Amino acid sequence: MLEVTRRLLELLDLSPIGDDHFQGDSEDLGFPNVFGGQVLGQALMAASRTVEDRLCHSLHAYFLRPGNHSMPIDYEVQRVRDGGSFSVRRVIARQDGKEILTGAMSFQTTEPGLAHQVAMPPAPEPESLKSELELGKEIASQLPAAVQEMLTRERPIEIRPVDPLNPIQPEKRSPQRQNWLRALGPLPDDPVLHRCLLTYASDFSFLETSMVPHGLSFMDRRLQVASLDHAIWFHRDFRMDDWLLYDKDSPSSSGGRGFNRGNFFNRDGVLVASTTQEALIRQR
Repeated sequence: MLEVTRRLLELLDLSPIGDDHFQGDSEDLGFPNVFGGQVLGQALMAASRTVEDRLCHSLHAYFLRPGNHSMPIDYEVQRVRDGGSFSVRRVIARQDGKEILTGAMSFQTTEPGLAHQVAMPPAPEPESLKSELELGKEIASQLPAAVQEMLTRERPIEIRPVDPLNPIQPEKRSPQRQNWLRALGPLPDDPVLHRCLLTYASDFSFLETSMVPHGLSFMDRRLQVASLDHAIWFHRDFRMDDWLLYDKDSPSSSGGRGFNRGNFFNRDGVLVASTTQEALIRQR
């Protein structure tokens, strides 16, 4: 396993600090605040630690305050209900005694049922595309030092954009984006870990989908951007060390908020998870 991937798995491996209480470290990815995907992934791991023989099928969370990546995060899990087939957990993430995220997760036993799905949209093979890391290195000399470091650092989740955007010279496009992504290196056969890793990765470049039709990028200092909420539905089993296509669109933006949707497909065209997110895209 690559060192950068091992560090991510350690980040998701929370320490118990009491009954249904856990603590996780924070990482600095170069963003002003803690990466939202980290808090989501750790929150799901905390809730999963209190459920046996059931996997998460849906997650709904609200970001309440920006997180500080120089401090650990405490997670309190509340056992809302354990039924015959479903279990529900509420999770509160805190730093310095203040809530930074609240969410609810539902878990279900494995059972058969009716099955259908939408077709996977066309996309080039990931092997034909450059990674975000390669693209970042190509334009690094044109960027401030802090942004250079953020775009060129090694990362555990490899992302290969389809029809990538230039953050220095963004252009107006239709509000659709596609990325292939995967975790680098082989991973353990733990479905809980794979769900937490997808949760972590689902926040990368998601809110930017609603900025595309306006010709804006995260480097525009006139913008105040932040994730407001995030939801995930897990439909079928998958592996994060295999390529997944993240197909995203933004049906609407208004009132300083952008709404985003996404679907994850494996290389066989199987829909494995869906996401939604509303984000703040406020012009200063």
